[in-house]
Amino acid sequence: MRILHVLDHSIPLHSGYTFRTAAILREQRALGWETHHLTSPKQGATAAALEDVDGLRFHRSEVPPSGPPGINEWRLIRATEKRLEELARDLKPDLIHAHSPVLNAIPAIRVGRRLGIPVVYEIRAFWEDAAVDHGTTSEGSLRYRATRALETWAIRRVDHVFTICEGLRKDIVARGVAESKVTVIPNAVDIEGFQVSAPDEHTAALRRERGLAGCTVLGFVGSFYAYEGLDLLLDAFARMSASRPDLRVLLVGGGPQDANLKAQAQRLGLADKVIFTGRVPHAEVSRYYDLIDLLAYPRHSMRLTELVTPLKPLEAMAQGHLFVASDVGGHKELIRDGETGRLFAAGDADALAAALADMLDHRERWPAMRAAGRRFVEDVRNWKNSVANYRRVYGALVPGNAA
Repeated sequence: MRILHVLDHSIPLHSGYTFRTAAILREQRALGWETHHLTSPKQGATAAALEDVDGLRFHRSEVPPSGPPGINEWRLIRATEKRLEELARDLKPDLIHAHSPVLNAIPAIRVGRRLGIPVVYEIRAFWEDAAVDHGTTSEGSLRYRATRALETWAIRRVDHVFTICEGLRKDIVARGVAESKVTVIPNAVDIEGFQVSAPDEHTAALRRERGLAGCTVLGFVGSFYAYEGLDLLLDAFARMSASRPDLRVLLVGGGPQDANLKAQAQRLGLADKVIFTGRVPHAEVSRYYDLIDLLAYPRHSMRLTELVTPLKPLEAMAQGHLFVASDVGGHKELIRDGETGRLFAAGDADALAAALADMLDHRERWPAMRAAGRRFVEDVRNWKNSVANYRRVYGALVPGNAA
């Protein structure tokens, strides 16, 4: 089985998207499938048209000149389509596997039709919903409706649709796609790549360096997007700080909300108790996780978070970390409340503060919760289990060549 994947971007860039991609590709190769990989112009300018990264080879697309909205997207599609057809004619894949956004699905559909190659499309989030969070459009706007229509056009024309969770599957089926044509490939973790956390003398040294010695630390590690709800975490912390003078918040990373969060901490009189590390090298991330006693995933409720399951809670479970998370749909698909984590009412700072306080006041529960989370990712949410779900669909589209 030879599969040509079409991707928005890939490693060495770091994102949940690139980490999921790398895990899928490695597991597909472990099954004996031959995979090839093309990134769209959104990878950015690269040193070469072909790059080897962490044992995976990526073909790159030429980056076209930017233009106004509409023209820019058309140029991205054309550049991806041109490179994809060159590769498909050369590699002769059994299957083209496009990954969201729809800017990759359209070139895949066109090339697949011209060359007689089956096309599948994997949706990790809807492009229009991501645009709402990024502030480039609003729900129900002309651009939103046009993008949604384009997405619907694409999923009705591919041979099969993959997606990452039940929320997205239901939305796709509601657009008129037969349930038999939609398969969930759940987010998962590489168990071997995540060992249970074991703080050591280096952790203690880093705690002192960051002014956290003797403190109880709430924290978040990742990108500071508005939907992550870190503003709610600071509001909840403000409610807890006076009665818990040893409490601190550690925010590791950066992003569009960085300046707003710093201003909020200042406004709440908490600037000396909220530590912003900025972005840290990927190799150092696990050390910062070990500084945090209790993680917070306070995502706000919106279409994106209600439909899409994140990777962070799974990675936390794999490392034996504990967390409190909002009860948005994407979290409820992953988290067993009171067993593998705690859920609170999304958007409610008082509910978040109460959940955090309850966890901190009942540390005797922590060992059982850590063990339950680790078992969940070991037995259920691992990449071997998830990637096995491709086999049936691939085999039906390319008879006699599923292995």
